[in-house]
This record gives sequence, structure tokens and C-alpha cells, in this order.
Amino acid sequence: MSLPDPAAPHGAPVLSRHAVAPPAPTAPAAVTEHPMTFTGTAGEYFRIWIVNVALTVVTLGVYLPWARVRTRQYFYGHTWVDGQNFEYRANPLALLRGYLLVGFLFAVYALSSNSERTIWISIVLALLYAALYPWVVRQSMRFQAVNTWHRGLNFHFLGTLKGSYFAYGLANVAAGVIGLLLPWAWHEQRKYQVQNLTYGQARGAFRGDVAPFFTFWITAVGIGVGSLLLIGVPLLALFFTSGSNPFEEDGFSTGLIVALGLGYVLFLLLSATSWQYVRGAIMKYVLNNAELGGVVRFRASFSPWRLAWIGVTNTLAQLLTLGLATPWAAMRRAKYVTEGITVRTITNLDEFASAGPGQESALGEAATELLDIQVGF
Repeated sequence: MSLPDPAAPHGAPVLSRHAVAPPAPTAPAAVTEHPMTFTGTAGEYFRIWIVNVALTVVTLGVYLPWARVRTRQYFYGHTWVDGQNFEYRANPLALLRGYLLVGFLFAVYALSSNSERTIWISIVLALLYAALYPWVVRQSMRFQAVNTWHRGLNFHFLGTLKGSYFAYGLANVAAGVIGLLLPWAWHEQRKYQVQNLTYGQARGAFRGDVAPFFTFWITAVGIGVGSLLLIGVPLLALFFTSGSNPFEEDGFSTGLIVALGLGYVLFLLLSATSWQYVRGAIMKYVLNNAELGGVVRFRASFSPWRLAWIGVTNTLAQLLTLGLATPWAAMRRAKYVTEGITVRTITNLDEFASAGPGQESALGEAATELLDIQVGF
């Protein structure tokens, strides 16, 4: 419909909704997909692993930082995206200083906790560790990020100390007091990790919601409750329907001991399955909802249940071979996870600009390694 323009001279064209040409539709940006690949082999890694173990034992642990760096260099070096592999450039000497300090404090803690006269020292150290835990996690992330390179450009982690004390301090305390808040704590920690990660000048973003974390948690709890019923009901039936007294004068009967032993092993397997599922499900969800600079996203297609199966069977293989299957197990898991991830971009990866190199303290990394703190996805 055309409307008269009172300001226009007589005879001039009237304003019309069709007088201004509508903007031309913008063509959607072309998405390029780069499937990740992993080229490591069990035989090749076994040689690195066995040398690391031997030298760590011979040097009474002093070689451990070099072993960690060699291991990560192997895994990073065999992980490829768009024709380029990752690199790990940590300095083992920097790690060694952190390892020695953390190892010394742990030794003091262990020795002092064995005597009533010095147990106060172990209590002080335990409180100190609890108070510094968020700082340790943050330092570890900064160290790992700055030493991770791809295409000649390294990552950075810009998380603040305040954010770490919220995600790894307050959230953990809240989850410890109210167990139902554990999925919320997981969500806050993953958000803290992703949103503070940068690659060059591209900053990470997390588009995920807390609800799926509760779904993962409920599934894991369901497995735990189901395993207790699966194991407990037959044991109770054995206890009450057995014709003979399951408790003999000298202790438990042989049949009950065997049943309890089998039930305990089965419970461990189901618990491990539950935990492996949660780890895999969270990792997949985080990857599918993370992006870098608004131009890079990820698609994880691996199955958490398959990952749980790999984790449990890997553990069994390592137990049955007294640890010799560790390299094979590590390669098996790394290959399945890596090759289930695709990097999706709307820009050339070569266009990422550097934010400048930086050096980070290795103390946090040493603490997370020695104290087995999990800070990854």
C-alpha cells in the first residue's frame, strides 16, 4: 500500500513500502569440518612407557617430570586437526621444582599423621591444601594451556582466582553439604574451564545448560542403586534361605565369603561403569556446546556408554597383565575419543592471531599430577 508524502512536492513519487529495496539475503557462512585423527600405536607408546617407568624407579621419582612431558608430547604429537598436530612444550625442569615442593609437603603430611605429637602438622597441611585447592586447579589450567600449541599458536587460560574459588571452592563445599548440588558444581566447573580458555585472541564460550548434568547424575545414581539391588537381593536371599547357618563359630562360612567377594567385585565393576559413563557424557556434552571466538565449534559423536565399556575393560586388562597393558589401554581410549571429535569452523584456522606467549608457574600442574586432581573435561 502506498502512502502520500506531505513533504514531497507536487508530482513527486509517493513514499511506498516498496520504495526501499529490501536487503539482500545473506548467504550462510560455509562451514568447514576437520575430523580429528590420532596416529599413536600401542607398540610405539609401549617403548616410551616402559623407559619412563624404569627411569622413574631408578631415579626414585626424580625422572617423573620428564616422563610426564614425554608422555604428553607423544599424545599431543599424534593428535591431528586440519593437517597439523598439537604440541606440548612444557619444561621438565620447571615441573621438577613443583614436584619436589609438593612431594616434600606430602611426605611431611604422611609422616606427621602417624604420631599424636605431630598430627597437628598434618591437620594444618590438610587445611592449607583445602584452602589452596582452587588456586592449584587454576594454576594447573594456566600451565597446561600455555604449553599446548597448534599451528604455531598456543592456548591461554584467563580464569580469575575469584572464579576458581567459586567453581572449585564454594561449589564443591555446597555439593559436599547437599549432595543434590553435585551436578550444578560440575556445570560451574566446566563453564569456568571453557569460558576462560583462549586460542590466540579467540576466547571460549559455553552454551550448555545445567539440566543435562542432572540427567547424567541421575543415570549414574540409577546404576548405583540398581547394582546394589542386583547384588544385595541375591545375598540376602542366600542369607535367609540357606539351610545351614551362614555364620559358623569361627567366622563366616566359606560360601558366604565367596558370595560377598563376588558381590564386591561386581559392585566395583558397576561403580566404575557408572563413573566412566558420567565422565564420557560430560565430556561429550561440553564439547558439543563449546566454541572459540564464535567461529569454531566442535561435534563429539563418541558414545559415553562405549567409553564406559572401554574404561572398564581397560582396567580389567591392566589388572590381569599387572599393568603391562597400560600403553594399549591408553592408545585404545585416546583413539576412540579423538576420532569421535570433529572441529567445525567458518574461518581458516591460520587466521587466528596470537595473544602473545606467556610463562606460568608449574607448581599447580605438579600438584594436580601428584595428587591426582582431575581438571580436564
